[in-house]
Amino acid sequence: MSHAQPLAGQTVLVTGSSGGIGASIAERLSAEGARPIIHYGRDGRGAEALLGKLGGNGLIVQADLSSPDGAFTLWRDALAAAGRIDAVANNAGIRTEISVDADPADWRAAWQKEFQVNFFAAADLCKEALVHFRQNGGGRIINMASRAGQRGYTADAMPYGATKAALINLTKSIARSFGRDGVIAVAIAPGWVRTDMAEDFVAKYGKEAAVGDIPIGEMAETEEIAELVAFLLRPSQASVNGATFDVNGGSYIR
Repeated sequence: MSHAQPLAGQTVLVTGSSGGIGASIAERLSAEGARPIIHYGRDGRGAEALLGKLGGNGLIVQADLSSPDGAFTLWRDALAAAGRIDAVANNAGIRTEISVDADPADWRAAWQKEFQVNFFAAADLCKEALVHFRQNGGGRIINMASRAGQRGYTADAMPYGATKAALINLTKSIARSFGRDGVIAVAIAPGWVRTDMAEDFVAKYGKEAAVGDIPIGEMAETEEIAELVAFLLRPSQASVNGATFDVNGGSYIR
């Protein structure tokens, strides 16, 4: 194995990878020798552009994770295209705002959609991955959680924090239950990361609203998250199993 390419030979499914954090993860994995499976929901052009940027080193699979069967469809199509999958990075996620004063139907719809995309789809992919990994000598699962899942979240975005807390707990359960099957499961809990979603928030509320309680005074860059994902997928990193890695500039310290 080349020192410059510690992930040579790995095929990694990265959900929500047509842009933002997911695209940076796919780029970093490719640079370290892995073959990323680029998943997208609606941005097919973004996925194609990313694959071109990677020199064709990857596969593209479309699936709607807001659909109850979306994750199972994604896994089936990804596995058919790749033949074998060595790791999954559950990166796809949404953040919506809903007030406690909202109509009950709207309130429930917001919670159900957020849990479907952020948690249920990830759990379904974990299920399929675990079966596959146990049959093939192991594998890795990286779940993209959030600082919000650790310390709570704002009044109008409580569903987001709740989904991420559930994802952290799922990661711990997988780590404890399937470690002896060669499965390594890890969660990453970023604070604000400089993505389109973050920039939209800054445009609406101002930068200080986002970084005011971050001691280093800046958001994380998507490349920082990608570098950490690539590191955690290295075969040499097995004892990280079950850990949650905080990437929040010191705004939440356990």
